[in-house]
Amino acid sequence: MIEFKNITKTYNPGTPEAYTALRSVSFSINKGEFVAIMGPSGSGKSTMMHILGCLDTPTSGTYMLDSKDVSTMSDDELAEIRKDKIGFVFQSFNLLPRTTVLRNVMLPLVYAGIPTDERHKRAAAALEASGLTKEHFNHLSNQLSGGQIQRVAIARALVNDPALILADEPTGNLDSKTSLVVLGTLQELNRAHGRTIILITHEPDIAEHADRIIRLRDGAIVSDEKNQKVRDAASGASLYKEQKHL
Repeated sequence: MIEFKNITKTYNPGTPEAYTALRSVSFSINKGEFVAIMGPSGSGKSTMMHILGCLDTPTSGTYMLDSKDVSTMSDDELAEIRKDKIGFVFQSFNLLPRTTVLRNVMLPLVYAGIPTDERHKRAAAALEASGLTKEHFNHLSNQLSGGQIQRVAIARALVNDPALILADEPTGNLDSKTSLVVLGTLQELNRAHGRTIILITHEPDIAEHADRIIRLRDGAIVSDEKNQKVRDAASGASLYKEQKHL
């Protein structure tokens, strides 16, 4: 579903300030995979996230997403791809605080021109798939816990039925217990619903919840391996509860 072929990204090319963030990077991701991309600050993972999310284009190389070459598309074409093919989950949530949970999730459908009844139906289904119940639908987002807010953000990412969910440091603002809840939601979406998920993180213990880990350093892939010991977030959350009661 995703193929990077010799992707290079250089900022300010041809100037003294030129900086190459990605260096001839190649890999592929199949539909239904849960992949973590990790590395320290300056490794190139943010640049890779921007290219994967069609927020930027490479200097050279080819990026195929769902059988479409998006590496040379115009800004307007990339915006269409983002709307139709990619669901984003960010560290900062990016929800409207004085808007209900249901309306927050419906917003992408409003912009897509989906009729009201269908918007309600699809938003409710996305929220339930993200582990929230109907009692949460009419809450304002600023009335929810951090984990619930991030689940709303995941539901919003799901509502357009994207080919890819791109989660950029989704647990960065959350405590350990709440992080496990969010990671458990992503694992459930991948395992039970077959969603393709790419998780961007600098934390090894977060990356270990994915089935495959791609490690970056200095703009290049240093390893790309199947995770032989996948951490189960649901088990971790249960253990955390037991420890809190000791």
